[in-house]
Amino acid sequence: MINATWLRSFCTLVEVGHFTRTAERLHMTQSGVSQHIRKLEERLGTGLLIRQGKQFTLTDPGERLYQEARGIIMALSGLELRVVEDPAYEGLVRVMSPGSVGMKLYPHLLALQQQHPKLVIDYRFAPNNGVERAIADYAIDIGLMTSASALEEVSCQPIATESLLLVTPAAVTQPDWDVLMKLGFIDHPDGAHHASLLLGANYPEFQHSNLFEKKGFSNQISLILEPVSRGLGFTVLPAHAVEAFPKPERISTHPLSVPVSETLYLALRRDKPVQNRTNTVITEARKWLRAN
Repeated sequence: MINATWLRSFCTLVEVGHFTRTAERLHMTQSGVSQHIRKLEERLGTGLLIRQGKQFTLTDPGERLYQEARGIIMALSGLELRVVEDPAYEGLVRVMSPGSVGMKLYPHLLALQQQHPKLVIDYRFAPNNGVERAIADYAIDIGLMTSASALEEVSCQPIATESLLLVTPAAVTQPDWDVLMKLGFIDHPDGAHHASLLLGANYPEFQHSNLFEKKGFSNQISLILEPVSRGLGFTVLPAHAVEAFPKPERISTHPLSVPVSETLYLALRRDKPVQNRTNTVITEARKWLRAN
């Protein structure tokens, strides 16, 4: 394999055209430059220069070597910079969160990408355990969770809160216990958990969501409120999901005497340095999630 330092000396000599000035540019001695050229010629088994006093011309092999080597040297010159550079608005950032948070945040991250097209947002929806596992496995850069991780390798810090809302068909004005029992429950993957938090704090009769007749189920966050809007039942959802529903006139949200919110946590891999582009996305996420 040809020594890259010898190649650099050779290419610089060809471009400068003078041994002394080449040595000055490379912070070497003139004899050091000559030694690099000689070693290169020995390695290749052919002469590269025709020396004429203090001047020189390239041999045919020398000309061919220069044409090939200059691109290699340029690439090597930029390699160190490319390896250590950490731009704030370039590169891939992988984010994962529960659906409600994603419905709120994803459009704002796309707007950020429009401002900085070299920043690429990869956004996945998953429940808390999926987010936690992806962080632990280095599969994502940023996780957002509605409960703190129990894994040692995952660092969590509170980033925002999100209200839980009781949502009924638009015709319901007073959601007392009898009304809810008559409506029945539209379930979803976090339905029992959300119902326990909000209804448990506001209805003495509540013990478990199984008390209600199940009138439907959806694991697609954007569709959970569709059966509610058609009068088929009620549900409990985080505010971001309710805000994103495209037919708000067909549902009602009800303020209850005891408001309940979930804490939203920023999850990162504890031993992984946070890159500048990741910090850019975290800053944007904080801004929009706190705005709620």
